[in-house]
Amino acid sequence: MSSSVPLLTSATRRRAGSTTLRARLERVANAAVTPLVPADYLDLFNPLRAGAELRGKVVAVTPETADAATIVIRPGRDWAGHVPGQYVRVGIDVDGVRQWRAYSLTHGPRPDGNISITVKAVPEGVVSHHLVHRVRVGTLVHLEQATGEFVLAPEVTDGPATAKLLFVTAGSGVTPVVGMLRNLFPVTDTGVVRPARSAHLDITVVHVAPSRPDSIFIRDLEALDAAGAIHLVARYDDVHGLLDVDTLGDLVPDLDERATYACGPGGLLDALEAHHAARDLVLYTEQFRPATLVVGEGGAVTFAGGASVETDGSTTLLDAGESAGVLMPSGCRMGVCFGCVVPLKEGSVRDLRNGELTTAVPGETGPGGIRIQTCITAAAGPCHLDV
Repeated sequence: MSSSVPLLTSATRRRAGSTTLRARLERVANAAVTPLVPADYLDLFNPLRAGAELRGKVVAVTPETADAATIVIRPGRDWAGHVPGQYVRVGIDVDGVRQWRAYSLTHGPRPDGNISITVKAVPEGVVSHHLVHRVRVGTLVHLEQATGEFVLAPEVTDGPATAKLLFVTAGSGVTPVVGMLRNLFPVTDTGVVRPARSAHLDITVVHVAPSRPDSIFIRDLEALDAAGAIHLVARYDDVHGLLDVDTLGDLVPDLDERATYACGPGGLLDALEAHHAARDLVLYTEQFRPATLVVGEGGAVTFAGGASVETDGSTTLLDAGESAGVLMPSGCRMGVCFGCVVPLKEGSVRDLRNGELTTAVPGETGPGGIRIQTCITAAAGPCHLDV
């Protein structure tokens, strides 16, 4: 009699037995450390390991001006790399609250594998002040993969023909541009290097700042100018007055021959867009947008399906969602089993056990949001849950 069911070989039986034993051991290990999992303990010893949540360790903090600093970070093993001009979202706990902000990467890929961001402390900026004045070497931060479209096109960097570019930067808007320039013209102990791959580039930089002492990376730009890598036009408000975009043609006589890359505040970029549109010139922009959040007690909670409910500061998000007719995932309702975790896409919520705030900012928090436990958190202002 024949059978359509294949017989197990000895090797197959051993592999199946091994898999079953490993699965059992994993279940036993998970049960022994619940509500945590073994990976949580591995993170304590090697938080940058492959497969772990992406983090980075601060390895250097270098002041740039009185209110700006460059922070060098060694990223976790799963860091996928970046292109000069892109930005990275950084999450850091400040006074018990995890905050996320986006910062331009100020280097191309480095030989040591580290990444760097340069942060300017802005008025009322909780995260920027913390990073500039309080963060220390050894601090762990959370990271997301680099992203952003403000990068030089391959035909610009790799093309054989001369490419004429204009960078217009204002304030900390210089940071992504410095990342591009450092990649095009590396600096060594003997000075600025002008590699053959960048020899066809003709670059003018118009850099605007309140004053020279307030100008981030001005020494880098001046060094590149002195080496002949770029032509620098520095404009300081306390010397030259505010930049009038209509005079840009006076500062850059061959403006019409250049593709413009601009990064800075919205007012400058709006003026540039109108100016270049009127002259039919090529313009690529990157705008820094301040995050505005309302934090309080309770607020309107909206859900992915469009439902919305007003809650007070003591009602859990789980109860609020169920009262609005939303099918909410749930479990122990005590904050133990993590069965109620959902993504917070926007707004702030408060942990009812200890008062800690968790905040998600569109454009800064990652597209997947921040995962929160709805059974032990309440709205701390308007917020949106992806459930």
